[in-house]
Amino acid sequence: MQEKTAPLKSRFPKSVPYIIGNEAAERFSFYGMRSILTLFLVKQFFNPAANPALAQQADAHANKLNHLFVMVAYALPFVGGIVADWFTGKYKLILYISIVYCFGHLLLAMFDTSLSGFEIGMLVVAIGAGGIKSCVSANVGDQFDASNQDLLSKVYGWFYFSINAGSMLSTVAIPLIYKYYGPKWAFGVPGLLMGLATVIFFMGRKKYVKVPPQGVNRNNLVFITWYALTNLSKRKPGQSLLDIAKESYDPERVEGVKAVYRVIAVFFFALAFWAVWDQCLSEWTLYAAKMDRNINLGFTSFQIEPGSMSTFNTIFLLLFIPLFNYLIYPNLDKIGLKTTPLRRLGAGLVLTALSFVVIGFTHVSIDHGGSPSMWWQVLAFLILSAAEVLVSITGLEYAYTHSPKSMKSTMSGIWFLVVSFGNLITALVNGLIEDGGWWARNLKGANYEWFFVTFICVFIIIFLFVSPRLKERNYITDPYEENQVIADTNNL
Repeated sequence: MQEKTAPLKSRFPKSVPYIIGNEAAERFSFYGMRSILTLFLVKQFFNPAANPALAQQADAHANKLNHLFVMVAYALPFVGGIVADWFTGKYKLILYISIVYCFGHLLLAMFDTSLSGFEIGMLVVAIGAGGIKSCVSANVGDQFDASNQDLLSKVYGWFYFSINAGSMLSTVAIPLIYKYYGPKWAFGVPGLLMGLATVIFFMGRKKYVKVPPQGVNRNNLVFITWYALTNLSKRKPGQSLLDIAKESYDPERVEGVKAVYRVIAVFFFALAFWAVWDQCLSEWTLYAAKMDRNINLGFTSFQIEPGSMSTFNTIFLLLFIPLFNYLIYPNLDKIGLKTTPLRRLGAGLVLTALSFVVIGFTHVSIDHGGSPSMWWQVLAFLILSAAEVLVSITGLEYAYTHSPKSMKSTMSGIWFLVVSFGNLITALVNGLIEDGGWWARNLKGANYEWFFVTFICVFIIIFLFVSPRLKERNYITDPYEENQVIADTNNL
């Protein structure tokens, strides 16, 4: 009688440690330089004498540059993903753009006394960070096949852990390096870590599964939309706008593009969240510098650096993700309050506004000469971190579940574009404040926070009216028709 052989145990690909190590070092470099960026720009270039008369314009100028930097960094993943898929493949693009990334950090360290040189460095770092962003996480999935796909969720858990570990360490270390060793080292150390990230990635070159580029694919969002818009005369009565493209493009892909636009309608509301979230790494650091940041433990006391305050965001995220997934969501579902993606998004927007209310009252205290406790900002971080779980993680999940296979990469790129456009809004507001006039007079002090609270509340009100009318289609729970032409799709 033949003995049954035990099934082979799944193994992690040998390339995984190199990818995880690369991501941890790269995130250290990115969040490390961002933790001091706004403070440095104000202190070094825009208001070195700390003149109160220049404070509002100087802060606005620094905030504008910071948000423009983030805007570029999150606009480019869409482009980087297309270039990798069509022309270079993920491996080559990650390696080459990582070298560009390192050069950007070098420019930041070299031109710490030259604004024009430093701005060029910021642009190059943004190109590097944005260029590889969409490819790195996708490269993780490429390493797995049918024999070990059961380990995919575990490896993404480690991947996410490496992101948070890198960012947490950097937001503690880099502000201290800036304080004691100056900007050259504070911007140079992230550059060294990015160099290490590049070396680690290169060391794994013989172990990666390298998916070759597929060439230009005409069946994508841009080509299909362009064809439909330029052939409106061919539209038949009762036909949706995008159905025009079915005569020249794969009908399944056209339906996929329709799904993308339905998801974009939901993403529009996340714009309010991303217009304010990155302020916790820019505007909030300026407020933290004016707060009481002393910690007294009895046996010892120390002061937290302003740029290190964002570490609380990472800590709260690591706590909240399992809390929401394993406790809050299941218990709400049990009592009949089903936590649908749209409900999570709406609740997240409410919490985002509430976090800015807390910061607004803190800013009022600062305006009146007070030095409020840093724990008020910690409270704001706690509320904003909960909002991030509800909005950001839900948004990524929604993008995946509500788009067909052929459009999942496109949806990830569009999600990053929402982050980019949100930062563009904040950069434009700060640019108007910098220029003076009505905006500078009316958004002075805590009025800045009340403006963004109002901004978010407008989105919440619109969301309450629009969300019940948003047509949803989950491609995970309803996979049968994914490869079919769906007749009842909403007209676009």
